[in-house]
Amino acid sequence: MEITLIEFISHVVQNPTYLVIVLLIFAVILVNGWTDSPNAIATCVSTRSLSPKKSIILASIFNFLGVLIMCMLSGVVAETIYNMVDFGSNNTDSLIGLCAGMFAVVIWSVTSWLFGIPTSESHALIAGITGAAIALQGFAAVNGAEWIKVIYGLIISLFAGFALGFLIVRIIEKICKNMIRSKTLKFFKYGQICSASFMAFMHGAQDGQKFIGVFLLATYLVNGVTLSSTFEIPVWLMILCSIIMTTGTSIGGYRIIKKVGIGMVKLEKYQGFAADLAGATCLLGSTIAGIPVSTTHTKTSAIMGVGTSKRLSNVNWSIAKEMILAWLLTFPGCGLLGWGSAYLFIQIF
Repeated sequence: MEITLIEFISHVVQNPTYLVIVLLIFAVILVNGWTDSPNAIATCVSTRSLSPKKSIILASIFNFLGVLIMCMLSGVVAETIYNMVDFGSNNTDSLIGLCAGMFAVVIWSVTSWLFGIPTSESHALIAGITGAAIALQGFAAVNGAEWIKVIYGLIISLFAGFALGFLIVRIIEKICKNMIRSKTLKFFKYGQICSASFMAFMHGAQDGQKFIGVFLLATYLVNGVTLSSTFEIPVWLMILCSIIMTTGTSIGGYRIIKKVGIGMVKLEKYQGFAADLAGATCLLGSTIAGIPVSTTHTKTSAIMGVGTSKRLSNVNWSIAKEMILAWLLTFPGCGLLGWGSAYLFIQIF
């Protein structure tokens, strides 16, 4: 099923529930741009390879390109999100439930941002819509074959990010062991700008597809389609989501940058390069495989892997514990918020 821009505008004008869902999805994309995107450039700022202002401009550009280009090449992550839960055959209740799920995500994400905690937007999104679907259909609403990919993504983002960060920085140290450090600084300064661009690109590629998947789910539901054998992402939607995410990124997120890139681990330029490369590589592999992965988890784990390559004390574990606690709370917390919101919205509307 293919949705044109004219059809989208028509549905927005004619269906108030759909309009609210679209606005909430746009709000989540915007919040993602200013809360998750700073993770991509945090190390670049902390090592002073780029100023915060230039880093945010860089992240904005590559977020846009990541959403646009990767969606054109492969939309498997969006398809995973689309098929993850079943809101049932009652399209009115389904739209209300989805609206409640997105409401829960917005509340959770903004609250986390206010406290400067880089919680995972991806996991909040997954938990919020899953909780809402369970409120409507019970646990039968969960598509286990697709939801298991979320578990794979959690493992990849935590362990693969950490391991790859540790490995890459060790390889760099071995290669550069006999080199004069001052002569390598220029290479790693520009190398980190490139790796931060790669990381920002993959942030857009991963997270952009997740929101597009939810957007298409809402659009199909408003058209009376609960399951679709064809899954096409229109170009206008890619561009629209790219612009909104880029706008969010341009707003900034220095609070997150300070906590992740400066507070948790003090990095040198080559270490920042290793963390960015490790995080982006994990995201690339996951995106190609259609696995929804948390960009926040992946990048932060890569930073911790780099930080522990010499000794454990290099990492500020009090900040790391604070973030891990936020991650652990996201699934049950946002899931319950989505469930409660859906139950309440159905009673009201």
